[in-house]
Amino acid sequence: MTELVHTRSELAKARTGLTGTVGVVMTMGALHPGHETLIRAARERADHVLVTIFVNPLQFGPNEDFDRYPRTLDDDLAVCRRAGADLVFAPAVTDMYPGGQPLVRIAPGRLGEELEGQSRPGFFHGVLTVVLKLLQLTRPDLTFFGEKDYQQLTLVRRMVRDLDVPVEVVGVPTVREPDGLALSSRNRYLSADERRVALSLSGALRAGAAAAGRGADAGDVLAAAHVVLAEVPGVELDYLVLTDPDLEPGPVAGPARLLIAAWVGGTRLIDNLAIRLAPRS
Repeated sequence: MTELVHTRSELAKARTGLTGTVGVVMTMGALHPGHETLIRAARERADHVLVTIFVNPLQFGPNEDFDRYPRTLDDDLAVCRRAGADLVFAPAVTDMYPGGQPLVRIAPGRLGEELEGQSRPGFFHGVLTVVLKLLQLTRPDLTFFGEKDYQQLTLVRRMVRDLDVPVEVVGVPTVREPDGLALSSRNRYLSADERRVALSLSGALRAGAAAAGRGADAGDVLAAAHVVLAEVPGVELDYLVLTDPDLEPGPVAGPARLLIAAWVGGTRLIDNLAIRLAPRS
């Protein structure tokens, strides 16, 4: 049975009853099969699974979609029950920030100002602040994040390492639709035509990965991805970059990460893929 709590005191009482290892999955609700995969991954690794559902105002810019972000708690609870969550913490903003928006926030460093951080100033300050608060409140042994939000996963790992937070951060591979579209709560904003256009993002990543598999260097990998995007009108590219697995400047050989962000209509989408660059001959 999945228990739902809303306040800090309710959470503290329920958390005390969870003996053994605890895995936490942090979400903003509007749960889809990608979130369910995270919960099931936590179920496999931990004795108990705790899911947080909180639409965090700190990570939304002034022109972003905080007010229209979907709130679907009843449906979310059904997903949590089906996936085997023991406890769901769904606080109000006043429970998370009882003194108003915090004056002290986590600074993500240089990486937090690049890619998503450059396009969405202050975004990762808000993300890392709420993640650290939720880690303090839930006290898990493990926490699970999807690789679709790869920069977020990377920064959470760095924060946990740099600040000596006693939790293991587990990355879970991206869940995709059968046609390759990465699952996202924002996909529901796409019209049927926009959804077809959005497939070019994952198509570009696959083209880059295929080029890498043929021995292409970093420049040719990016060129192959750009070819796919150029063939599909309706994509407004924000960035397409190739980095090392830690999001540092791209390697000349070995493991790498290809990341993309683009607007399709009024919806901003992100995706990424792990690739491997062949050694230079």
